[in-house]
Amino acid sequence: MVNNNFPQITSVTSESLQAQIRALLPSQEGFGTDLMAQNVIVPIVDLTSAAEGSTVSQNLQTALAFGSQTAFEVNDATTTIANTTGFWRVTGVASGQARSSGIVNCYLNMSDGLSTKTVWGLTIDDGTQPASYNAVIDLTFFLAAGHSLIAVSNHVNGFLTGSLRQIADVNGNLVNPSGFNPQ
Repeated sequence: MVNNNFPQITSVTSESLQAQIRALLPSQEGFGTDLMAQNVIVPIVDLTSAAEGSTVSQNLQTALAFGSQTAFEVNDATTTIANTTGFWRVTGVASGQARSSGIVNCYLNMSDGLSTKTVWGLTIDDGTQPASYNAVIDLTFFLAAGHSLIAVSNHVNGFLTGSLRQIADVNGNLVNPSGFNPQ
């Protein structure tokens, strides 16, 4: 006869659950015991965000901050705005005015040192109506070693203006806004 008044503990052999535990709790990696389950209701305290190291919500962690921002303004030029590895948040505006002949381009390009790709852009051709355009920029970029983020304006009628800040390093470790120290 089985006594159902006592908790029964069973081994859980799910590799996906084990992998998730190892990912969320790296300090627990290497422990050789399986996950265990029991037939008793146990209150749960969710420590997921603390275990991940992300106790600050994403919108607060990526906030613009006076001491963190690097401003840029590009007009009729090509300028490297970031070349440090990691994750970068870029905010700003691209604006341009059609000219009588030719195209006005405002681009954000990425380069690996050998080739360049346009990853965002505003193009205004000479037949565009109305004559002026603005486009808001709020993007996140990842730069690996040797990569750079480049702002390009091909004409005096094209402007890229804004700021950027690193929000995480190349390993995904969050970089909080300058002056913010979570408790």
